[in-house]
Amino acid sequence: MAALLRDFLEISYEELEELNLEAKAQRAARTPIDQIQEQRLKYLTDTKGIKAVTVCFSDLEGRLHMLDYDKKFLVKSADNLTFDGSSIRGFTAQKESDLRLGIDWSAFYWLPADVFGPGKVFVFGEVLEKDGTPYTADLRSRLKQLAEKLYTEKGIVANAANEIEGFLFAGQHAEQSYFENGGFEFASTTGYYHTLPGDPLRQFIDSAAEVQRAMGFSNEKDHPEVAPSQFEMNYSYTEVTIAADQIQLYKLLCRQVAALKNMTASFLPKPVTGVNGNGMHTNLSLSEGKTNLFYDPKGKDSLSSTGWDFIQRILHSARDICLILNSSVNSYRRLDPHFEAPNQIKASAVDRGSMVRIPIGNERSARVEVRSIAPDANPYLALYTLLSAGIYGELPSGPLNPEKTLPDNIYDAIADFRASSYVKSLLGEEIHEKYADLKLGSAERCPAKLGTIIKKSEVQFHHEVYNQYIWSKF
Repeated sequence: MAALLRDFLEISYEELEELNLEAKAQRAARTPIDQIQEQRLKYLTDTKGIKAVTVCFSDLEGRLHMLDYDKKFLVKSADNLTFDGSSIRGFTAQKESDLRLGIDWSAFYWLPADVFGPGKVFVFGEVLEKDGTPYTADLRSRLKQLAEKLYTEKGIVANAANEIEGFLFAGQHAEQSYFENGGFEFASTTGYYHTLPGDPLRQFIDSAAEVQRAMGFSNEKDHPEVAPSQFEMNYSYTEVTIAADQIQLYKLLCRQVAALKNMTASFLPKPVTGVNGNGMHTNLSLSEGKTNLFYDPKGKDSLSSTGWDFIQRILHSARDICLILNSSVNSYRRLDPHFEAPNQIKASAVDRGSMVRIPIGNERSARVEVRSIAPDANPYLALYTLLSAGIYGELPSGPLNPEKTLPDNIYDAIADFRASSYVKSLLGEEIHEKYADLKLGSAERCPAKLGTIIKKSEVQFHHEVYNQYIWSKF
């Protein structure tokens, strides 16, 4: 009888997809934010089955944080939300802890009730200083500002699509329990393309892809990957800020679907010794109106000079920005040439060991694929950095050294990052120092010499895994 007392919002998957795609189209069309805000507040007020609004934001390392606000409270107080920034790693100090939380009404999502619970909707927040200005450690705001600058000053839209790999492990909280359990247990030992329909990995992929589709991702294909129990679900390119939000949503929905099946979806770059790691190949392009600025049928590999300049600028900054694209101790295990690792600072249409690949493309799909990025990178920081470097970075005067490779450990990457005047100017001195300190803090809890076997500490103290209790076990 108790269940009958609750009549919270539940929407069919077909209707969810329609609602989320419509909201995404509004956002991509740059519908005025005050118009969208009015629509969303009216919807929240008029829809009786909504009990709470989940507002999310990401910290400097890219970890997603969520707060649930009572719907009636949020409608009245959306312009005056605050939270304790000192509780967020890499944000404010305890003595100056309060920060504001704005609402990006354009980034509004309807959720599958069977996965996230009935009666809730989801929206991305914007971290603000006390005076309402964007908070410098909120890289989502900085990416959004960069995208808007490109559009208003040059009429250019930056597009991105990400190929995010993950592992499915048996049991909930497998990462947090790694120290006690001494390793991970594959949920399935099947692999690339040939997994049977009833296999636990295939069932997880099917369920997660349904959620992804319902949330407006515009799915393309999904499949098991090369390593046992590894998966990838691909979706179409979109405007870069939307794309960055979708990375966070992708990881969130995968983790939630896995948890409901008593499993763990892990995006550690190299959680298991001896098999391929997880990458997040990031496809980028620039468009002006309906023209893809990276396409030239007469250019080398059908890429325009604009596209090749974009690549050369990124390669020129490769070691400076490596810590941003590979932001954990564990991510340097992935950059191992024995496992198709993209550790060579060069571009190629065919060599998958190259940091940048030029996929086969046409007028619509021509793009640049950055392969060296790991799925645990802060998506806003990574895309902000790649776009800034590719468009505004220094163009090398001569050919790059083809033998040059990315760092093979986080200490060298931190040293390159700290020494880079370019990255310091890009992020600002305070954020540059904060980020390097965060990465060093985790690195110093792990062995300086990695060896060949993955160590418990590099999982335990990973920025997407640790909690206050685990952090104190050092």
